[in-house]
Amino acid sequence: MPHTAEWKARLHLFEDDDGTTKAHVVLDTGTTALTGHGSAHCHPADTDVPAIGDELAAGRAMRDLARQLLNSAERDIEGMGAPRSRPRQVTGWPR
Repeated sequence: MPHTAEWKARLHLFEDDDGTTKAHVVLDTGTTALTGHGSAHCHPADTDVPAIGDELAAGRAMRDLARQLLNSAERDIEGMGAPRSRPRQVTGWPR
């Protein structure tokens, strides 16, 4: 059976008094809402480029939201009786 859904995300960016750019993204699925948080702070020796702080803070907030979504999906899968997924194997040269 086909399934479609529309989830809405709102991303809010702001800078506090100490120069830290903060972001929070709210995902509304219609039945629940999740909020991801992220922040970025310019090192005093670096050139202040607000757009970079926005990108870092927003990206970190979305990464936090993604982690929450994946954890929720894993709990739901386990709730259906499926075993927990194994960690991915990392390939490469042995140490």
